[in-house]
Amino acid sequence: MWTVKADALTAPQHTISPTAQDAVREAVALLIRSREIRPDSSAGPVDFVLHDVDSEGRARELAAALHAALYGDLEPLTRAVPPHPDDAPGPRQRDQ
Repeated sequence: MWTVKADALTAPQHTISPTAQDAVREAVALLIRSREIRPDSSAGPVDFVLHDVDSEGRARELAAALHAALYGDLEPLTRAVPPHPDDAPGPRQRDQ
């Protein structure tokens, strides 16, 4: 299992937009509901932690998408975590 972490403390001059914060929060909620990450994962506002990601590749994809979202580019996050989890189930859903 892998953990994805990001925080806003390392770039204090950067402000995370409310839109980006909402998108990250929704993506984390979708990942929790799909059981792709643990329920104790965190969606900010300062610390972002996704626990128990199944593979290194998926962890890297989510980390890159999270980083992009925190800097205002929501497209990678939307690709990595589609708004409707039934459209693209996570790895644990596919295996069941």
